[in-house]
Amino acid sequence: MATIDGEYMGMGLRIDDLDVENVEYFKHCRAHDYHLQACNGCGRLRYPPTTACPWCMTRGSTWKPVEGKGAVHSYTEVHHAIQPAFRGKTPYMVLLVDLDTQKGEPTADEALRVIGNLVTPDGELAPPEMVKSVGVGTRVRMVFSDVSDGIALPQWTIDETAPQPAKPWRYAQE
Repeated sequence: MATIDGEYMGMGLRIDDLDVENVEYFKHCRAHDYHLQACNGCGRLRYPPTTACPWCMTRGSTWKPVEGKGAVHSYTEVHHAIQPAFRGKTPYMVLLVDLDTQKGEPTADEALRVIGNLVTPDGELAPPEMVKSVGVGTRVRMVFSDVSDGIALPQWTIDETAPQPAKPWRYAQE
């Protein structure tokens, strides 16, 4: 394996060849095909990629395709971007999404939770009016932002095909 380099909004990204789990994860993302590790011991899927299962500590795993759909579990709306590349893009939203897959395992309060930016369907950071429409419970689907030949980032956009909550919960606005 070779080191994979890319650039996202003017920022360099690098996945070193020693980072085996992340190289494999981003290989699937590059193909716009979402996969997660499934434990060879207990069978549970896990995110982020790791060398051992967080539930049973089994080291072996197999990559399984996972549907990139779910609901917003939590979010942060960034108004003051510290990273220079994001300064002209505020406000932008970072989502923590409960995937529909494996929801409620191993306990009723748990889920596979995947982080990503809120973007338009074509992978660009969401405009302010879209940001204002999203809150806890909003149904989203995964899209991929291509950043180089070797890297695509999994991101989130509003799922236009899913029923949406009448009024998703949002933090009080200033």
